[in-house]
Amino acid sequence: MSESDRPVNAAQLGSPSYRLAALDQEFLLGDSMRGVRFLMEYAKAEDALRAWGVRSTIVVFGGARVREGQAGKHGYWYEQARQFGRIASERGGALRGAVGQPRDNVIATGGGPGVMEAANRGAADVGAPSVGFNITLPHEQEPNAWSTPELTFQFHYFAMRKMHFAMRANALVVFPGGFGTFDELFEILTLRQTGKERAIPIVLVDKAYWTSVVGFEALVEHGMVAPADLELISFAEDAEGVWAELLARGLRPGGESMPDPHQPPLQSETVTG
Repeated sequence: MSESDRPVNAAQLGSPSYRLAALDQEFLLGDSMRGVRFLMEYAKAEDALRAWGVRSTIVVFGGARVREGQAGKHGYWYEQARQFGRIASERGGALRGAVGQPRDNVIATGGGPGVMEAANRGAADVGAPSVGFNITLPHEQEPNAWSTPELTFQFHYFAMRKMHFAMRANALVVFPGGFGTFDELFEILTLRQTGKERAIPIVLVDKAYWTSVVGFEALVEHGMVAPADLELISFAEDAEGVWAELLARGLRPGGESMPDPHQPPLQSETVTG
């Protein structure tokens, strides 16, 4: 067969099957690769957190509809969340001294507006890094402008996002919020109740709000939770009160307070960034 008679291989070169698997988006987004995508969402965030030396976090949840300067409680909650971001970052160990020293009690939020923005902003006010674990939603959420860019992530899977929230958490601080805030709060409460999460302190801000929207005592009265389960949570009214409550419940500033026996320790000599 002469060269002029030889068929061209354009169809083979253009076939989806010929693409490198790692570069084939259609394949990677298919049903069979769901487990791989789940693993990728774990690994991408994990690599970045380790590169920045983030050994432990303080997770802050709260309503996305809260805005700076709003009249009444909303404006107050925003300011207290911002103030708490400053306090925790300055006193908790996020501002590490020597290069290679792990960062502890780094502020971590859902990365969006409202209380999340305020807590990330408070960390930025004092030059500390903070984490934004964003999630893709039908009405797209954009990251706020105060989470550290290299620690601003986007997840498709709620489950993997929740896993990252829980993995490094030394404490959970929950400001008033709606369904999304309830979802995250009760996820961690369930892990604590069942012993699947370390004994981290959980502090709810504004007791009047929380006791008006959640009948904690009623759950006990109806036999749905044990009286001791309510000891998993405590309340505070402002940023300083939250910090004091965290310390009273075992948080160690400047150090990893509650090591996870299932997680190997972060080796400081491998930390960069």
